[in-house]
Amino acid sequence: MPKMSVGLAMTLLVIGNLIAVFSDALIKTLSPDSAVYQFVLFRQITAALILLPLCFLGHKTSFSLGLKWHILRGHIWLIGAIFMVIAISSMPLATANAIFYAAPLLMLPLAMMFFKEKLSSKAVAVAILGFIGVLIVIRPTQIDWAAIAALIVALTMAINNLLIRKLPKKQNVFQTLFLTNLVGIPVALSLALWEGKPWDFAPMLTAAGSSSFILIYAGICIVAYRSGEASKIASAEYSGLLCAVAVGLVWFDEVPDLAMAIGTVFIIAPLLWLAKVEAKNTKKMTS
Repeated sequence: MPKMSVGLAMTLLVIGNLIAVFSDALIKTLSPDSAVYQFVLFRQITAALILLPLCFLGHKTSFSLGLKWHILRGHIWLIGAIFMVIAISSMPLATANAIFYAAPLLMLPLAMMFFKEKLSSKAVAVAILGFIGVLIVIRPTQIDWAAIAALIVALTMAINNLLIRKLPKKQNVFQTLFLTNLVGIPVALSLALWEGKPWDFAPMLTAAGSSSFILIYAGICIVAYRSGEASKIASAEYSGLLCAVAVGLVWFDEVPDLAMAIGTVFIIAPLLWLAKVEAKNTKKMTS
């Protein structure tokens, strides 16, 4: 896959995060007593069914290629999906998303440790300011189970995005996403059986919709992180917070307050500045 510009990779991530919020919104429509593991299983199954016919479009390679990395990412993805349902069901949509956006900050030290990426002072500054914005939004006075669940989601997102580097570049995006969901189905089924709740297939349509939105996001992440340095583009993940605020307001009557507005400025303004700086640097290098 040819290397794309930092600006284009960041733009793709912005679009992906806006779309991902609608997946979260559908999860929030679930009944409070819904079976979490059943819903996650339905998401895995519907995602695999959506992706299977698409896997045979365009260039494709063996499904067994890089299988160990797919198995690792697939189960990290599954863990993230479980805790995402818990977090979104227990918190306002914008607050949960604000904690999810700790992922880009977590990616910085992970990228440095495991991929030896050199972190620019600008990238570090933007990530720190963004995380300060997250803290302003959530105003953490106490750590509860929902906040811990959201932080686990952020960690799984960070690890999964970095592990994209380990995936076979010859496999198309549809194959990659299909395997990510397929390998987690046995564990998801085991958890649903262990949960012991009566089977209810009513949420299947919601699961399919949520899967569709999150698959678009995941596919964009694969394209962007395969093509650009994670430390330079990860801050674009913060942009979805604006959409989370809007969807929470319109769909769930979650009115943002002054802290949300201030926190959002801390998150978005440095991101726009970094994109402008990186675009200038790229222009200088190519001129």
